[in-house]
Amino acid sequence: MLDDILNGPRGNLNGPFLGWIHSPELARHAQKLGAFCRYHTGLPLRLSELAILVTAARWRSQAEWHIHLPIALDAGVPAEALRLGATPRFQDANDRLIHAFAAELHDGKRVSDATYEAAVARFGHTVVINLVGLLGYYTLVAMTLNIFGMRTQGQTELPFAK
Repeated sequence: MLDDILNGPRGNLNGPFLGWIHSPELARHAQKLGAFCRYHTGLPLRLSELAILVTAARWRSQAEWHIHLPIALDAGVPAEALRLGATPRFQDANDRLIHAFAAELHDGKRVSDATYEAAVARFGHTVVINLVGLLGYYTLVAMTLNIFGMRTQGQTELPFAK
């Protein structure tokens, strides 16, 4: 399992993997799901990273935020507003839609019919299923990182108050 992670697209053990290693079967399945959710949902990188940062902010996950912040910033995601729990002023309709979908799901445990229908119309049913999977996977990651107080290599500052 370690070889799969280290030789896969991630190439490191940053994130929940050192916590999951104590349950190798969970780790094996989770890392495969994570690779799919991160790299193969059908969403462009910017939208995936936006959804991940919404999740990290809602869960106040220090390490998840730290890992994904540079990727999201490079993709043009307005991270500071997300970190503060605010809704950014998005220029792009896709950004607004992904943010609305993720925020509604995390905050209300559902999405409105209008948001769901707009997401399916824009991205297709399969990508919306994959988006729900991405949000669920990164919630699992955030819970793992939070429960075990995990930080990433080199992380010295915490983006969220405890």
